[in-house]
Amino acid sequence: MESTIAHPCIICGQEQGLQMFAHTEDIPYFGEHTQVTLSCNSCGWRQTDFIPSEGLEPTCNSFLISSEDDLTVRIVRGASATVRLVEADLEARPGSHSTGYVSNIEGVLNRFQDVIDMLRRQAILESNADEVSEEAMDTIVALDELDAHLAALRVGEGEDTLELLDPSGHSIILSESTIIRPLSGDEIEDLPMGPAANILQLSADESRRLDASE
Repeated sequence: MESTIAHPCIICGQEQGLQMFAHTEDIPYFGEHTQVTLSCNSCGWRQTDFIPSEGLEPTCNSFLISSEDDLTVRIVRGASATVRLVEADLEARPGSHSTGYVSNIEGVLNRFQDVIDMLRRQAILESNADEVSEEAMDTIVALDELDAHLAALRVGEGEDTLELLDPSGHSIILSESTIIRPLSGDEIEDLPMGPAANILQLSADESRRLDASE
């Protein structure tokens, strides 16, 4: 279903409305979800989320990565979820362009790896200057350690705990070994929701209502 919703863009403020595409389907292994994409024709902002038909309690999904086989464990990451690798002290919080995705644990590691590689390139450029700061050298050493840690996880020679902390309850780690707990009040207050969480949820509800009426 594609339509225009009467809501100003949360980034640029244009008031002509946002374009919405919503599609409800049964995702293998995950059950019924509505994929909602909002976009602004004015500034190009775009956000996607996968919203389950049931279960919207704020939750933390926790999974211990300890073998190479664990890399194939499937996940749904909601647009409002904060992703953590606990032992590595890595965290990705949702921003204005955060989007939901379906992937596996290897895909999550690759996303962290991309950020590490980008930061290393920046640090190396700084280290090639006439005067190399101690901070730049410390950054390169820390990034090298993170690189080695992720490499060990990929071959089953290390351990780390993957957490999906989602105030909207849209995220899942699909494994019998996943530990699911409710988020505490302090955690919910601290975690960002993403700029379009409520609009995405309302769009999903409207899509399901129209599907049911057909």
